[in-house]
Amino acid sequence: MTDRSRQRCGLAGAALLGLLAATPLSAQQAPDTVRLDELVVTATRLPRSREASPLSTSVVTGAELRARGIRTVADALRTLPGAAVVQPGPFGGVTSLFVRGGESDYVKVLVDGVPVNAAGGAFDFANLSTVNVERIEVVRGPGSVLYGSDAVTGVVQIFTRDGGKPRLNGSYRRGWAPRFDAPEAAADGHYGTGAWNVDLSSGRGSTRYSVGYGRFDTDGGYAFNGGHVNTTLSGRLSLRPDSASDLAFTLRRTAGVFHFPTDGGGHVLDRNQFNRNEAWTLGLDGGTRLSNRVEARVLLASNTTNATFGDAPDSPADTLGFYASASEASGYRRSADVRLNIRPRAATIVTLGAVLEREHERSSSSYSSQFGPGADSADVRREDRGYYAQLLTEAGPLALTAGARLDDSDRFGRFTTWRAGATLHPFGGTRLRAAAGTAFKEPTFYENFARGFVRGNPDLAPERSRSWEVGAEQRLSHDHLALQATYFAQRFRDLIQYRGDAPADEPSYVNLGGARADGLEATAELTAANGRVHVAAGYTHLDTKVTREGAGGDPTFVAGQRLVRRPANSGFLTGSWARPAGGALSATITRVGERDDIDYSDPSLYPAPRVRLPAYTRVDVSGELPVWPMSAGRLGLVLTAAVENLFDQSYRDIANFPARGRTIYVGARVGTGY
Repeated sequence: MTDRSRQRCGLAGAALLGLLAATPLSAQQAPDTVRLDELVVTATRLPRSREASPLSTSVVTGAELRARGIRTVADALRTLPGAAVVQPGPFGGVTSLFVRGGESDYVKVLVDGVPVNAAGGAFDFANLSTVNVERIEVVRGPGSVLYGSDAVTGVVQIFTRDGGKPRLNGSYRRGWAPRFDAPEAAADGHYGTGAWNVDLSSGRGSTRYSVGYGRFDTDGGYAFNGGHVNTTLSGRLSLRPDSASDLAFTLRRTAGVFHFPTDGGGHVLDRNQFNRNEAWTLGLDGGTRLSNRVEARVLLASNTTNATFGDAPDSPADTLGFYASASEASGYRRSADVRLNIRPRAATIVTLGAVLEREHERSSSSYSSQFGPGADSADVRREDRGYYAQLLTEAGPLALTAGARLDDSDRFGRFTTWRAGATLHPFGGTRLRAAAGTAFKEPTFYENFARGFVRGNPDLAPERSRSWEVGAEQRLSHDHLALQATYFAQRFRDLIQYRGDAPADEPSYVNLGGARADGLEATAELTAANGRVHVAAGYTHLDTKVTREGAGGDPTFVAGQRLVRRPANSGFLTGSWARPAGGALSATITRVGERDDIDYSDPSLYPAPRVRLPAYTRVDVSGELPVWPMSAGRLGLVLTAAVENLFDQSYRDIANFPARGRTIYVGARVGTGY
């Protein structure tokens, strides 16, 4: 490391220590990731107390996100029970979420009710930032009854800020981290990051709005071709024409460019390879009370994406093998959901709904090789219709939930799912709950329609799951301490697998695989000093096993082996300290246990060998110091600092891809309050 970089890191570290040591500490809302008495929407699509829901639900508020300096939704999910976030080291690398041991495409992701998964369930969290986010709700367990395909092991919903109080804020943060490769390969062995956000919200009478814009850029963790830029535009307009009606329009645009020099085995070898992604999410959600007992609601949703990959020859001499390629894919996922909420009696709600969804994808690709050029294109679409019903009822200490759904697809025919659960409050602060259900995930367009070296299978059936869970929760010390434990069991079947040994006249994808994932989630939350001190801890034990490996030598599905990239043991401990006079301090310890992965570094080995990734512990800290306190209508200035991976732990989420080392951030926020 050069003298310049040592001086820069030393100054940043000094600034951080100054902030963390500063007193008095700030006003900061206590994190409420395990709070039990708030209203949640995602579990039932109705605003219901979490205590009445038999499903495991976590909430991360926007106030917590901003106080801890969390920039991406993926980082917000790392400290939730049952969730495993997997990301190659560089900012912008494909980021996946595994919930309760399911596949990474088994989680439905919604932005204000709008599905943003690709057709077939895949979703990359790399570009999903926390700009203008009000809260994040995470429901664990099957959700296909209400959300259709993809909601196999969970649902993640991001809610945009609703406006109301006049606010205008801006922030900037600068960061530094060591490069992944040898320090001598770069000028000083470090790379920089920069992030800035602007948000505005207000409202008058029945109209409220919020707008946010953010940008993040980095030089990249490798010595060359490692840059990444991500921008986000988010907005929400809410109207209440009268006391019986409401209407909300939401918009979110994310765009990112990611340059990466690595191949699938982590080798650094390409100087101009890149991905470019853009997504537009639009939602129109409205409702009106038709009578004292009946409410009608409609949700119109659109998610449009465009992805480009490019890899030109590195030089005029680059003419061996497949030395250049390019591809482009654009698509949309649009839906109309209409439902009635009927209240036959005060403690009972019946929901009847119907949804029409259309998916479309157009793609083209080309390559250059020493064997000659090649090109391909596709234009595919499908239409799904769903009809669902849900019953919620309460009788004293007992709350019951039941639901069923029929999906009718023009590709895989009719498919039914169901879900049922119960919650009991036998006495005091005790809550017992149980739930069971089924879910499904439709095939991807590629699995259905691929051509060329890989042949798709238009006759694939959806992947299916069956699961159940039981849980207990206890509040103690006048609700200052909350303890929870949940046991869950899941069975997955008809998993779609790639057959590398398929004959030329047979499809490459078939429904063959089966697996199970059982586990235990336990959490504890302590709030003290009128909410200014908050401590939360969680532990997840996960037992996964491939029960049917099928054929084709797929190394990710080997009978009797664990599912890859799912840690058997993981946990977290978070703490925050705040005082009304100003300033804040928070820390998070994350523990990820051993897990299996596949090593693709040697292309001559088939199937690729399994490897065991070691366990690791990561510590993150953050702090803020108000120079002039923020308040409504009064401009304020707050200095911020954070360190990710404080002790520079060396680890890998994916084999051969080192994670980011110690990353130091310093910045400031100016405005009229959160």
